[in-house]
Amino acid sequence: MNILYIGDIMGSFGVKVVSKVLPQLSKDYKINIIIAQAENVTNGKGISQDDYRYLKQLGIDFFTGGNHIFADESINSSLNDKNQPIVVPANYNDENLNNGAKILKTRWGDILVVSLLGQIVGKDSNRLFNNPLITINKILTQTRNHNYFAKIINFHGDYSSEKIVIGHFLDGQVNAVIGDHWHVPTADARILPKGTAHISDVGMCGALNSSLGIKSEVIIDRWLSGLKNRNVLEDTGSWQFNAVVIKIDEKNSKTLSIKSINLSDKKL
Repeated sequence: MNILYIGDIMGSFGVKVVSKVLPQLSKDYKINIIIAQAENVTNGKGISQDDYRYLKQLGIDFFTGGNHIFADESINSSLNDKNQPIVVPANYNDENLNNGAKILKTRWGDILVVSLLGQIVGKDSNRLFNNPLITINKILTQTRNHNYFAKIINFHGDYSSEKIVIGHFLDGQVNAVIGDHWHVPTADARILPKGTAHISDVGMCGALNSSLGIKSEVIIDRWLSGLKNRNVLEDTGSWQFNAVVIKIDEKNSKTLSIKSINLSDKKL
């Protein structure tokens, strides 16, 4: 069984990239389940109900969330519905545990999907998040009697050390730990010693020649002048599509491989 995990879908350009690439890629890699990071879909922050519905129509089965997932309030009803395939970071506080870990029902069996935030995340670095290691321990303990086909953990963070450490912490307990938030794919996709697939950062979908999806000139001007300006999404030019394919043995639920998919071209 093949699970495709798609990196941060950045704005409407990222949505266009996914709609272009996904049909053929799904055929080429015989994809069975698709999960995507959804915190940057609508105008670069959050995801609206309209975009959520559209991406589901494209074939995405489940959505993970990062520190911007609450930016568009229209999605709140889905975030709070345990039957809707979208999660918030589970370690915002203990009250959100039910929204940070949900089950995707498939013909192979139930798949547990969890999102976690690193303890240092951009402008939210001063906020107090619960310890992600303790949070995921609670979730795995509370669900230990459930017979899952697979367990997929999304770790949304800034520090490479945190991303690597949580991979080793969960090695052998889950099928995959997928890092994101940088929007830059790392070259370290591998199976850890006890059998868990891991990558520090899966990357993003959207404008290639940009600053993580934002027009580079906007960031350069801000850096040069020291003055605050507004982010403007790059919505033209070369594109990129970053994801990983995780292969799981259908007979025993063991993770067999993880492969990075990094595509780009000059135009849509």
